[in-house]
Amino acid sequence: MYMYDTIAAISSAPGEGGIGIIRISGEEAISISQGIFRSKSGKNIDQYSPRTMVYGNIFSGDDVVDEALVVYMKGPNSYTKEDVVEINCHGGYVSLKRILQLVLKGGARISEPGEFTKRAFLNGRLDLSQAEAVMDVIRARTESSHKEAQKQLEGSLSESIKDLRMKVSEILAHVTVSLDFPEEDIEEITMGVLREKTQGLIGDMEELQRTSQTGKILRDGLKTVIVGKPNVGKSSLLNAMLKEARAIVTDIAGTTRDIIEEFISIRGIPLKLIDTAGIRDTQDIVERMGVERTKGIFEQADLIILVIDSSVPLSKEDIEIMDMAKGRNCIVLINKIDLEPAVSEEEIRQHMSDKKIIRVSALESRGTEDIEDEIENMVYSGEVTQNSNVMLTNVRHIDALQKAIDSAKECLNGIDSEVPMDFVEIDLKNVWDYLGEITGETVSEDLLDVIFSQFCIGK
Repeated sequence: MYMYDTIAAISSAPGEGGIGIIRISGEEAISISQGIFRSKSGKNIDQYSPRTMVYGNIFSGDDVVDEALVVYMKGPNSYTKEDVVEINCHGGYVSLKRILQLVLKGGARISEPGEFTKRAFLNGRLDLSQAEAVMDVIRARTESSHKEAQKQLEGSLSESIKDLRMKVSEILAHVTVSLDFPEEDIEEITMGVLREKTQGLIGDMEELQRTSQTGKILRDGLKTVIVGKPNVGKSSLLNAMLKEARAIVTDIAGTTRDIIEEFISIRGIPLKLIDTAGIRDTQDIVERMGVERTKGIFEQADLIILVIDSSVPLSKEDIEIMDMAKGRNCIVLINKIDLEPAVSEEEIRQHMSDKKIIRVSALESRGTEDIEDEIENMVYSGEVTQNSNVMLTNVRHIDALQKAIDSAKECLNGIDSEVPMDFVEIDLKNVWDYLGEITGETVSEDLLDVIFSQFCIGK
């Protein structure tokens, strides 16, 4: 990547639309755009106040390519802190492609994935956690995930990490002074005080870490698998939760032979809801393949919704599936309560004593609110509320924080073992570096390339 090149890309979504946007950033942004754009007033773009929409036409030679609104944002008051020009034209494929070709012919090059945001990071407009939040905002599937991404974009996580690093630096300062200036009349930090401050630091980091499971779910969604033997009402449950007839429902066992996946939002929590083939022994080769796929997805699920038909006695298949669900996050549904019962809750509790059991009628959409209540309780676990000021949502951040906690605990072990202060200092510097990886203050160029390569071109 060449930071002094002028870059360009189509920043609007592909396909047809009312408006399409081409973004240009760099030293030549204004000259390139003025070479192809003529305003209706006859004035150049830079003769207008910055961030003013200017109406005119895009030309290729003497031929009009499209009418456009062009806005010039003078650096450093722009997204990348460079001169930026955005061309708003009609959102057709041909118009956007032709205008982009004219921009590239004028001296720009196509941006790499995420290069606009990478320049914003390298030029100091955003830190790395804020830059990553840009894509989280774009990819958010629910209001809650969008809200968390927006808070991170505004710097909530950055402020928390800044506070933690400040506490590390205060401890390091005492240690470093006592190591570097032993002959000076400076009060050395006592082991007791060092231990107390390090324990406090670990407690603060672990408090932030406790938000990670919920934060990751809000960002990536809760992979929720509906399982049970054939004809217990799994597809009816899917339809009831989606509030639409997505899956085919019949009285014939084994109707669902493949996996059906849908994204829904429950109380602001994104769920990847998966309806599976009924688990049973079968000679039907297609149905057997569906059962095998179900077992594979079962192992990858964040949450199991196990459905049992209350209108028939417990079968061998029911018991086998309950055994599979032991030790997993699981909600047990006693379905078909609109029919005469043939199995009691007590019988099910003999196998699933530690699981939440809810009585429902999927066909009549009864009990779905109780399911939503339980999912909300399980996600937030009483430890994290939707109004938390900051929440860890990114796997990279979670990993870096865990390494920082581990290093701080090594430091504490060293204090207890009365190791030389040099070793304590090394562990504290590791904590400082790992926390810095989250905001990008101590991150390698290779890691930056990996992070921004996951962005879309034009952002």
